[in-house]
Amino acid sequence: MVGVAGVVATFVAVLSIAEGFRAVMTSTGSPDRAIVLRGGSNTEMYSVLSRDEVRIIAGEPGIARGPGGPLASAELFVVVDLPKRSTGTVANVPLRGVQPAAFAVRNEVRLVEGRGFEPGKNEIVVGRAAAKQFSGLSLGSRLRWGENAWTVVGIFDAGGRVADSELWCDIAVLQPAYRRGDSFESVYVRLESPAAFTAFKDALSTDPRLDVQVQRESEFFEEQSTRLTAIVQGLGSLVAGLMGIGAVFGGLNTMYSAVAARTREIATLRALGFGGGAVVASVLVESMILALAGGILGGAASYAAFNGYETSTINWQSFSQVAFAFAITPRLMARGIVYALVMGLVGGLPPAIRAARIPVARALREL
Repeated sequence: MVGVAGVVATFVAVLSIAEGFRAVMTSTGSPDRAIVLRGGSNTEMYSVLSRDEVRIIAGEPGIARGPGGPLASAELFVVVDLPKRSTGTVANVPLRGVQPAAFAVRNEVRLVEGRGFEPGKNEIVVGRAAAKQFSGLSLGSRLRWGENAWTVVGIFDAGGRVADSELWCDIAVLQPAYRRGDSFESVYVRLESPAAFTAFKDALSTDPRLDVQVQRESEFFEEQSTRLTAIVQGLGSLVAGLMGIGAVFGGLNTMYSAVAARTREIATLRALGFGGGAVVASVLVESMILALAGGILGGAASYAAFNGYETSTINWQSFSQVAFAFAITPRLMARGIVYALVMGLVGGLPPAIRAARIPVARALREL
């Protein structure tokens, strides 16, 4: 039981990394937001848009409007170095230059400390998760990246979405600091409604002045999570598989010992008329009950130790850090318990068959 509990705890803990990362990426998308990149680009880092193209995109139909005009934010994405609080190792942290409409486009973002950055100044606001995961991001801190010294003036909360891992500043300041001229990488827009996406996409696709691709934000970030999620799930399954082999051998040893100690009881049952199938079933039920108890114990231990634990990892699509929390979901717990039952079945079947094949006469002579 202890072996099975250890396997399930490891299995659930490793897969909770993928669950947590995927949850952050998929929760970021909103059906009424879209992202526009250069045609053929699968990440912001490989996309380049000119000011004229940004102006044309912002004028297309389907974009919601606010007091300042279309809710569209042309943005620039770079990575900067910051040490992790947990290990002190340097990590790539996303620094995003945004336009004033960025807060209206992502209306879930709200300042929780300090104030917003002022246009034209070397000021940044940092996501709540970034401030927690990386050193040097407290209010008033001064940092030097590119050709500028930056001051942290605010902390914002994006509700656990990807933006929580980012640092935001005025794009007009970021462009010259990283010698990007008058270029942009992406345009985030808020649509009039989720249904307006088709009209917006058709307008961009048929405009001969543009060579761009447009995706719903939810689809874009879901694609961004696929590579890391697949790697972690593969690694977790491999580790759990190897540990499961050991747990099965432990179960075999336990159940063979149990059968040997109960030879007389089994012989008595057979003499009373119970068939071999009943003996096999009784041993298997015992094995699987032990495995079920181990699975529940392992799942509970993993939940208590890891659920909600916050950390960060690199997003291989953008080569920057994304903060997330381990997420042990009911579906993951169910997978762990099913895996425990499989181990109980495999570990209990050979001893069960042996118990059913013991000759009754020989076993009774041991009485």
